[in-house]
Amino acid sequence: MNARQFYDWQTSGGADDVLRVVDCLERAGVGWCTIGGVAVNHWAAEPMVTRDVDLVVALNHVDLAVAMLETAGFASERLPWSVNLTGRSAVSVQISTEDFYCDFPRRAVAADVHGILMRVASIDDTLAGKIKAWSEPSGRQSKQAKDFTDIVRLVESHPRLWDRLPTALQALVNRPATG
Repeated sequence: MNARQFYDWQTSGGADDVLRVVDCLERAGVGWCTIGGVAVNHWAAEPMVTRDVDLVVALNHVDLAVAMLETAGFASERLPWSVNLTGRSAVSVQISTEDFYCDFPRRAVAADVHGILMRVASIDDTLAGKIKAWSEPSGRQSKQAKDFTDIVRLVESHPRLWDRLPTALQALVNRPATG
């Protein structure tokens, strides 16, 4: 079983939904990238299955991207901070519309994640997004714990990132040994 087949099995056919998202965004010619757990999976040594595909689209192209995704069969729900999309699988797609992420697409890199070619946020942006998510005071404890684990995975894979952690996280994350 290859990486895409495993992801597809874990997400009840999610690879097809993710491929349709990537295809729509690429055909639209808009700036975009994945953030969150999908981006962490690219940068960390060991990937973990996630059913969430969080992404950012250049803010002036969100309506175009959503229209294309709806035409491709996704249902959308607009919230104050995001547009949530559902396709045919167990994958949940969320386009963040928060200003914090607006420059991430400019620094994105091409990556193979779970056997699917896509754009992911830079490693520094991925860490910044995870720190922001972990710092949310009203978030669920389980979500905060996952964000913390993702931060640790990034730091273990890229020890230089430890210096970028705020003091509160440095107190919780072991400084990785270097060279």
